[in-house]
Amino acid sequence: MCVFCKIANKEQAVYTVYETDNVMAFLDYDPINEGHILLIPKKHYLDVDELPSKLLAELMETSQKLVKAIKKVYNPEGYSIMQNGGKFNDVGHYHLHIFPRYMEDGFGWAASDMQFNYSQEVADKIAAMI
Repeated sequence: MCVFCKIANKEQAVYTVYETDNVMAFLDYDPINEGHILLIPKKHYLDVDELPSKLLAELMETSQKLVKAIKKVYNPEGYSIMQNGGKFNDVGHYHLHIFPRYMEDGFGWAASDMQFNYSQEVADKIAAMI
């Protein structure tokens, strides 16, 4: 059983922020900034494309509630919502990171220097799979 399933089943303690029958939000033990929250479905899924639409809607609605609370508590300059999929999901259970952001917090986006095709051909290739 993965660590987030253990958390959802109350087999591992966390600082819970919000919970319903389907989702759970708790503080990240290694936060980017104070107030960094992880939002998970209680049932095990790896990627966003595996989530039932109704559950995905509940996760998005919950993320909106959490952002509103973060804004009230921390008065940040912004916030980030992030989700990594596939092999980049280091926990192996779908989760959203939601955290307050500040201009000088040091968090950044590192991109490669590689050149990529930016064209209608690329857009059409993706659109054909939807």
